[in-house]
Amino acid sequence: MHAAVLEAFDTPPSYRDHDEPVATGEHELVVDVLAAPLHHLTRARATGAHYSTGATFPLVPGVDAVVRDAAGALRYAVLDDTRLGTFAERTVIDVRRSVVLPEGTDPVRVAAAMNPAMSSWIALRRRIELQPGQRVLVIGATGSAGRMAIQVAKLLGASQVIAAGRDAARLSELTALGADATCTLDRLEQAADVDVVLDYLWGTPAGDAMVPMLRARTDRTAPLVWIQIGSIAGATAPIPAFALRASRLQIVGSGIGSVRPQEIVAELPGIAAAVAAGSIDVRARAVPLADVAQAWADEAGDRIVLVP
Repeated sequence: MHAAVLEAFDTPPSYRDHDEPVATGEHELVVDVLAAPLHHLTRARATGAHYSTGATFPLVPGVDAVVRDAAGALRYAVLDDTRLGTFAERTVIDVRRSVVLPEGTDPVRVAAAMNPAMSSWIALRRRIELQPGQRVLVIGATGSAGRMAIQVAKLLGASQVIAAGRDAARLSELTALGADATCTLDRLEQAADVDVVLDYLWGTPAGDAMVPMLRARTDRTAPLVWIQIGSIAGATAPIPAFALRASRLQIVGSGIGSVRPQEIVAELPGIAAAVAAGSIDVRARAVPLADVAQAWADEAGDRIVLVP
């Protein structure tokens, strides 16, 4: 079979022949890969940059995909840290980390949406329990996951969603996705009275935003849960003592390790159903797996989904 093989941190994967996968565990299945998304987690795990992995070369990247099993069932599968990922014509999945999809599901659409939509869905369902009517601020809302977070928050019961980001022009597009208001990062005090923050940036923007937001809150004793999801702007944030002592601010993280795998799998059918129903806007672009070297560094525009 053919696969994308990564040999080093500083070179893109190459498309070439690869040994056929073999299922060895009780719950393992060899499956045909139909659509494998290329996203930040895939790149970070493949290069050892993500906290959940240590890359060992050579390896086949890819952490999730829409696949078809030997019985003909269509599945969305998430892989554990492995050297044989989903950027291949076939791979091995643990059936316990997959969900069956309805026939007629668009593999490219589902593959493109699941990882970014999962980030906010899991945060609001498993790290906290979003209450109907609560107000949500999405920091980093112009990215793929941030755009979906606006829609996910509304689907899960938020009464108001405020979208925040650097690019005012791109922010203006987000009202069509359900954002009730938008603001740039230097005006986050406009969102001071939200109940929940979904933070995809972290770093200096988080540290700079907390004090102005907390000072502007109508009631500092009202709980504010700040959920750290992404760290595009930096792995560390300068959090002043004031933020923790003069308010009811609670900072939690959402990601691999803070949520058990079985909890993540339990949420996958709901996310897939929302995507299939068109409740979450998906911007996907199918690219042949053979073109993986060119696609590897392409982070602009629509979500790239590799198709064997």
